[in-house]
Amino acid sequence: MKPKIQALLFFIFAILFSVLDVNGQEHKMNYGKTPDDMIPYGRFQKAYINFFDKPQAFTGAGREKAPPTDLTEVRIGFLGPLEGSAMVPQGIQMLQGATLAVDEANKKGGYNGLPFKIMPHNDVGLWGAAANEVVKMDDEKVWAFLGSIDGINTHVALRVTFKLEIPMVNTGDPDPTLTETRIPWVIRCISDDRQSSYALVNYIYRKKGHSRVAVLRVDSRYGRVGILEFKDAVLRIGYPLVLEVRYAEGDTDFTTQIQRMIDSSPDAIVLWGNAKETALIIKQIRKMGMKQPIFGSDRLMSPELLKIAGKDAEGLVTTCQYNPTLNDSALQAFNKNYYDKYGMEPDVFAAHAYDGMNIIIDAIHKVGLNRVLIRDVLTDLKTFQGYKGVTGKIIFDASWNDIGSIWMAEVRDGKFVFFPPSPLTYDKPANNKSTSE
Repeated sequence: MKPKIQALLFFIFAILFSVLDVNGQEHKMNYGKTPDDMIPYGRFQKAYINFFDKPQAFTGAGREKAPPTDLTEVRIGFLGPLEGSAMVPQGIQMLQGATLAVDEANKKGGYNGLPFKIMPHNDVGLWGAAANEVVKMDDEKVWAFLGSIDGINTHVALRVTFKLEIPMVNTGDPDPTLTETRIPWVIRCISDDRQSSYALVNYIYRKKGHSRVAVLRVDSRYGRVGILEFKDAVLRIGYPLVLEVRYAEGDTDFTTQIQRMIDSSPDAIVLWGNAKETALIIKQIRKMGMKQPIFGSDRLMSPELLKIAGKDAEGLVTTCQYNPTLNDSALQAFNKNYYDKYGMEPDVFAAHAYDGMNIIIDAIHKVGLNRVLIRDVLTDLKTFQGYKGVTGKIIFDASWNDIGSIWMAEVRDGKFVFFPPSPLTYDKPANNKSTSE
């Protein structure tokens, strides 16, 4: 080959490899897929270091441990709200999705002839309780565990996971700060509130042209941390919220908060909370004469909301971490098998738990019964990068957080209709003017 041609080819390949990584993904991507104009302090200066660009290494011992020879089953832990919590319906769905994955794996022979067995533990929503449950799982000799939904308890469980060195796969907590702890024993295979927020911001402000948005959120970690990314994003693009008000979990009367929203004259409303209270809020919003469009977080995509809110839910737009109606053979088989086994449609927690449990099972098959080696393969970005589950393709960033696709859902004729979010753009809304620099 002539030197000039060889040099030209080398130059072309150098450009390609500077843009693409080994998986064919764009290498130059903002953390969390954050749009350029929503980067913190991005208008003022460039960060001198990007903290989450490289995975946190684990250099401890344990990889040399031989697997036990006296096992009769392979135990995998489960932590979720099964009683005493407002999230019990979601926790049961999560356990059922995980159980379906284990049942299917056992029909294929389990692990070298040993059956997999789920060791379920209740996430009761009290400080410290989750820590005790993880300790119990350690006593039960689980090789990894799946859970949970509640943000506080998941953070507590994560600290004990670090101390006891048990791999953890999270499939239900969308708190963006979970993987930012940089504890190298956890991966999350569900899109977080950061992805939901960016999709909502783009849809509300750029697609629909709203500029005066009021927020009513639950006074819990889910509401506080979840809305934070949304609030920061709209501030950075020049449209600070006109109002943010809260309510307590379990409330049924929201007259005071809604009156404050009426007084603020918003052109759109964002609700961030659980399905039951939000359905009551929607009914009271309409009863008090507010006709503004309503948008909300992923937990609103629930049959419970449709049942309680009825016709008042028409037009509600939420986010969702997958599309259960896609014409995908694996997804449709999962939907059918789940319904046949449990007599109900799977929700987002069931589907992601199914994927998360299959990831744990696959990791055990790859490296055997050694917690550190299981951790190694779970956190190896090349192993499960682009893993195709029933919820779609899972894409991990360097903090082991799933930044894969998120969907939008709108209530039409009493049903959720799914559609992809609008492509992220960097234009100001066409119909309104900015209220802030």
